[in-house]
Amino acid sequence: MMSCEGADLYKVSAPDWLADKELPEEVLNIVEVTPNPDKLGAADNTTGFWTVFTDDVKTEPGMTYQLKFVNYGGNSNWKNFVIILRSEDKATEYAVLRADNWGWGTGYTGEESDSHFTKMTEDNRDWGTWLKAMSMAKCTALITNKDNGKADVKITMIGADNVTYTQEYTDIVVDTDNLYFAFTLEGCHLEFGDFNIEDSEPVAMKLNGVPAKLKLGTTFEEAFANVTATVTFADEVAQDVEAKDLQIQALPDMSTVGKKSLVAVYNKTKLGNNAATPVIGTVDFDIVDKMYDILGDASNNGNFWSAHSEMVKVNPGETFVSSFTNYTAGAGNYQNFITVLTNADGTVEYGVLRADNWCWGTAFTDQQQDEHVTKSMEAGRDWATWLAAMNGAKVTVYVTNNGDNTATVKYVMVGNDGKTYTQEYKNLNTVVDPDNFYFHYTVDHCHLEFDQIVGDESNNGAFWSAHSEKIQVPAGQTYSIRFTNHTAGAGNYQNFITVLTNADGTVEYGVLRADNWCWGTAFTDQQQDEHVTKSMEAGRDWAVWLAAMEGAKVTVSITNNGDNTANMKAVMVGNDGKTYTQEYKNLNTVTDSDNFYFHFTVDHCHMVFE
Repeated sequence: MMSCEGADLYKVSAPDWLADKELPEEVLNIVEVTPNPDKLGAADNTTGFWTVFTDDVKTEPGMTYQLKFVNYGGNSNWKNFVIILRSEDKATEYAVLRADNWGWGTGYTGEESDSHFTKMTEDNRDWGTWLKAMSMAKCTALITNKDNGKADVKITMIGADNVTYTQEYTDIVVDTDNLYFAFTLEGCHLEFGDFNIEDSEPVAMKLNGVPAKLKLGTTFEEAFANVTATVTFADEVAQDVEAKDLQIQALPDMSTVGKKSLVAVYNKTKLGNNAATPVIGTVDFDIVDKMYDILGDASNNGNFWSAHSEMVKVNPGETFVSSFTNYTAGAGNYQNFITVLTNADGTVEYGVLRADNWCWGTAFTDQQQDEHVTKSMEAGRDWATWLAAMNGAKVTVYVTNNGDNTATVKYVMVGNDGKTYTQEYKNLNTVVDPDNFYFHYTVDHCHLEFDQIVGDESNNGAFWSAHSEKIQVPAGQTYSIRFTNHTAGAGNYQNFITVLTNADGTVEYGVLRADNWCWGTAFTDQQQDEHVTKSMEAGRDWAVWLAAMEGAKVTVSITNNGDNTANMKAVMVGNDGKTYTQEYKNLNTVTDSDNFYFHFTVDHCHMVFE
């Protein structure tokens, strides 16, 4: 309808619905496209990033290309569709645009997307709500070659909640005459064409977010607040379902210690109708009376980099030893513990070292991992067997600062199958400052329990009643280990004891108590002070020290000097926040520096190792 001069059609005096109406935009030259293939990604949403693609579609200047598809989203914002704008030879990616308002391009300096195009979503998007809505979203994408060296992409998503979400990327710098587009994805799948979604019955269900262990007394609501289920339907489509849509029960109860089962029932079809036959999912978990220090989400749902241990400094020439139990979601080799080598403030990552023989670091040239480190593992490892064995594996990690701008990390992993798996990263040569070298742990869909204990937890164990495993210290090196000390507190001697010995324990070079007392079977007439120099901080008040040793954080460092002498140093941060030090230097009764070990024992105390 045309308006005559002076008429009120677009004036304030016009009816509200017309007065507020924007002038129509320029009519677009739209081409409808259905990519090949018209189904992309595994129906169970297990397809990895950048592994499947539609064929590239060539654009013409001044044209807009419209595609319709259903997005069956995954369990993270980035696990949805991805649109790629690139050149015909794929050498230049003008933009890689994710569904979650994130984009980049390898043709850009520094890959900084926001300096090369403008991004926009609808106002006040709630990302948690959006993610759930993307589980079965009806999407329309408009890709416009603007014939001016720029391109626009607009996506409209009608979510599973029937709310409309929008996403726009404008003024993307492109070669107008060499602009192609394609789709890829991660952890989801797509169906292109009209929105003809057929219903389907549920056939299987997997429970997610069930903690492996719960402390006695935890309420049902606290324990299972984050439980979800992945339901697979007869057409192989998988959807994530919230706890509120499940009927769940803990069997036989949660009031006693022991192994339990969480049972869940789901009785809806893919489109939310009543199912002919409900599906049932079960996961076992344990109720325990004591929880250990845990790193990561105990349900193994924590994403990569979602939790970090505190950083530990490793001095030049020192090896730091730590132990834990590794629990994994088990969906991929990478879903296990990760060791991060860094400087004090974390601004430089010398190495990020996974349990599965993969590593990288920001100090590496072009992130090429093998250029700066030598890797090794036991011969003939079967990765599927290894991955299954890592759930509950007992892991010991040795981090060595060689002092010459290199580092070495060794993993010894005793799997739940009883087999020992080894992993080494040797001579990582990118350490900028050996005096500023630290490490910590992070996770990826796993969690770590620091649960190694020596001694009776009631502190009733008599002297020499429990022993840790022996650790060999090579000549010329220092090994350090950290633990929490717990004591009955009736006497100074009721604390940790360090034993220096040979491999078979037949010779005790020194038995070194925490309270500045020592002896050894190699000493003449058991005269302790004749063969060692002892020291501690000045002015120690023994009553104050003993009280502070309950829960004290202790780091013990053992040095094999290589000349038939040894040193031991203990740094004890008491429960009063004060630091107490203890040193035994130049213990000169070591008969063979190549056969030198240490371990810990107790006397009415116990230790929890980190």
